[in-house]
Amino acid sequence: MSDEQLSAIFSKDLAASYDEKFAKLAPMKDALHLSMRILLSDLPENSNILCVGAGTGTELLYLAEAFPLWRFTVVEPATAMLDICRQRVDLNGITSRCSFHNGYLASLPSNELFDAATCLLVSQFILDKTERSGFFAEIAERLCSGGYLISADLSGDSSSIEFNSIFEVWLKMLAYSGMSEEQLQGYQDNFGQDIAVLPQQEIAEMIAESGFEPPTLFLQTLLIHAWCSQRII
Repeated sequence: MSDEQLSAIFSKDLAASYDEKFAKLAPMKDALHLSMRILLSDLPENSNILCVGAGTGTELLYLAEAFPLWRFTVVEPATAMLDICRQRVDLNGITSRCSFHNGYLASLPSNELFDAATCLLVSQFILDKTERSGFFAEIAERLCSGGYLISADLSGDSSSIEFNSIFEVWLKMLAYSGMSEEQLQGYQDNFGQDIAVLPQQEIAEMIAESGFEPPTLFLQTLLIHAWCSQRII
């Protein structure tokens, strides 16, 4: 996705209302965060965590509270989203534990390794499969041996009957969150154009071929699938 497309999708107005927009869906986010906390609970107490595409910093703030000695490097190319993240980090008094990179992972200085990386609803915006695999490989290169990857994306086989059924529920969920009928119709008409929704097995294989152990699907909430894997030692 180009910088222009990114700015159009994650505009200043959207960034300011992003968390409020999905407030009704908080239980889905909470389930992902709780699962992530449990999966990463055996990391050292002074772990160094890479948050790729951290958005407004929701998972960062959750993990920072759960693990008070962890340090975080935030990578976010959307300036408006990163500005909100900085503000939230400052309000929570954890600025000294965080560093921020307004850009893509490829331009992040590679002078340190991380114990784990989070990548939530990010890789789906990479439409080219080769580039998406390369993205996971970039994350692997920045992790310690055995370092964890927590990755979540929309996933499904759009040609299957099962997908059509769950997509109907997905649309009902968006309506529940506050989307108007007009917005829902636009979403349905454009679904799959700005994001790459691939079958879960294909994403799992993509991760495994990028320097990670075969990932475990640890959570699914409708179309959102979340995997955990470790960098190959």
